[in-house]
Amino acid sequence: MGNQNVIKLNKKEDKSEYFHRLIKDINALEEMIQQDLIEKSPIRIGAEQEFFIVTNEFLPNNNAVELLKEINDGHFTTEIGNFNLEINLDPIELKGDCFSQMHRDLSAMLDKAKNEAAKRNSKIILTGILPTLTQKHITLDNMTNVQRYFVLNEVAKELRAQDFNIHIRGVDELTILHDSVMLEGCNTSFQMHLQIDPDDFTASYNWSQAIAGPILGICSNSPLLFGKELWSETRIALFTQSVDIRASSYLLNEAQPRVSFDNGWQTGTVIDIFKDNVARFKSLVTSDMLEDSTEVLKQGEIPKLHALNLHNGTVYRWNRTCYGVGGGKPHLRIENRYIPAGPTQIDQIANMVFWIGVMKGRPEKYYNIHEEMDFKDAKSNFYHAARNGMGAQFKWDGKEVSSKRLILDVFLPMAYEGLRKAGVSENDITTYLSIIEKRVNSHSGSEWTIKSYRNLLTTKKRNESLQVLAANIFLNQENDTPVSDLEILEPSATTTFDIEKKVHHVMSTDIFSVEEKDSLELVLYIMKWKKIHHMPVTKGDNELVGLLSWKDLVPYFDNDEIKSIAVKKLMKIDLITISQDKNVDEAKELMKLHNFNSLPVVKDNKLVGIVTSKDI
Repeated sequence: MGNQNVIKLNKKEDKSEYFHRLIKDINALEEMIQQDLIEKSPIRIGAEQEFFIVTNEFLPNNNAVELLKEINDGHFTTEIGNFNLEINLDPIELKGDCFSQMHRDLSAMLDKAKNEAAKRNSKIILTGILPTLTQKHITLDNMTNVQRYFVLNEVAKELRAQDFNIHIRGVDELTILHDSVMLEGCNTSFQMHLQIDPDDFTASYNWSQAIAGPILGICSNSPLLFGKELWSETRIALFTQSVDIRASSYLLNEAQPRVSFDNGWQTGTVIDIFKDNVARFKSLVTSDMLEDSTEVLKQGEIPKLHALNLHNGTVYRWNRTCYGVGGGKPHLRIENRYIPAGPTQIDQIANMVFWIGVMKGRPEKYYNIHEEMDFKDAKSNFYHAARNGMGAQFKWDGKEVSSKRLILDVFLPMAYEGLRKAGVSENDITTYLSIIEKRVNSHSGSEWTIKSYRNLLTTKKRNESLQVLAANIFLNQENDTPVSDLEILEPSATTTFDIEKKVHHVMSTDIFSVEEKDSLELVLYIMKWKKIHHMPVTKGDNELVGLLSWKDLVPYFDNDEIKSIAVKKLMKIDLITISQDKNVDEAKELMKLHNFNSLPVVKDNKLVGIVTSKDI
């Protein structure tokens, strides 16, 4: 959607004008293809780098707009979350040392961002989902103050007519209701673009769909969200649900979501792909930048197809068909949207080399992949990869094949051949594809993250583990070491950065509580079984209303009346509590002052944890 201002498409005259321009754009594109105006060579590649901005304690930093202003470079643009920015790298011709050149360009751009960030006590992190994100970071307060994001949020909420329901089940399970599209801001990616000859577009697009699962599996890097271990590439599930504007259960079952892998092979031309998008997905917004494309074409100029690109920008297929104009020449390309940001710059470039190599190395027998492979196998492969990463089994050539065998025996040889045919230098090919090969035999970004996180949790509470994890992700990126060469973090791992220890770092969140009407006998046995000295009393949505201590129960140990006495009779209601964002020293002083061994931790009067003297 670029940086153009958009308005909600609701007035009858606005809709009529927009649809008129949209049809003109499709007709103009069709005419350009018929007149052989679409560029066929040379083939160019491009990329978009999304990244997180964090504080020096590796928490999301809500200063993207301020940072963008200071960077003052047209390659940078905003994202929906004010803790994200995006870099649009210049397209490069696919030949010679193009990938090492892109690596250098990316490094230069990131260095520019890092230098300005450092002046504002901020750092840059490349990762699919930032480990330290919490639900407090995805409120409208953290939405980037740019008109188009608020318009899209307003339109999405109106169409859905209910909160966004997020349910992702992995090793852990996450279920939340959210009132905006800000969950989209949890995701950052490294989006890769490959220019495609219009005569080969449909066959190339289908091939990009067929290979998506195995490519995603080896590149996965987003296994955590809000401290929960979910999918190997959780972004796939989260993005699909976070912008799902379908309103009714019938539509949810029958209609295709805007974020999708598609429901079948493409069999027409590239024009048919755009027509299908327009027919299938309602237009949401319009702009004052629309033009009459057919008239522009008649005048001998190349139209930008603003209306078509505006619509296309609200349809988020994991492989997306794109039209653009570069150097005055129109072109078509496939945008790969499913690859996450990180773990390091060199890993990202290796992912790109691998994908483009396999795209260009397509054997002749797969030219009509839609006749050789059931689309549901391709789609199933994609979601197996999203869930299981390199542990996925794939259906290929009618057989079940492991990720490791498919990549080593089929895809890597294909990538080598494709890159050589494209004229890429041997040094670039071996430098980057060897990283993929080493990754197959070691661990992906997701596997490194999960194994490291599990180790940290054996010696630290969740929030501290997540901050230490984020700090080490940052250090790995500064060294630009491929993830395959990184050691899994030890349980004792820490960080050299100065992170102020707060209550949320040490508190326990796996807590037991009872209600006012429960019997003291129940409380007594729970406290005995679980060796608990203080029992919170809650009601409704975890609202803290009282507290029971082991000392309160001592007089009732051998009293038969205990089974008929309710918690409410004994619980203390004058409570001393603490916020999770307070310093640990404050908690320590509070316990000392009141001669307590534990404190309930509350947020908006709701119980979120318990901190004890042992924790501190």
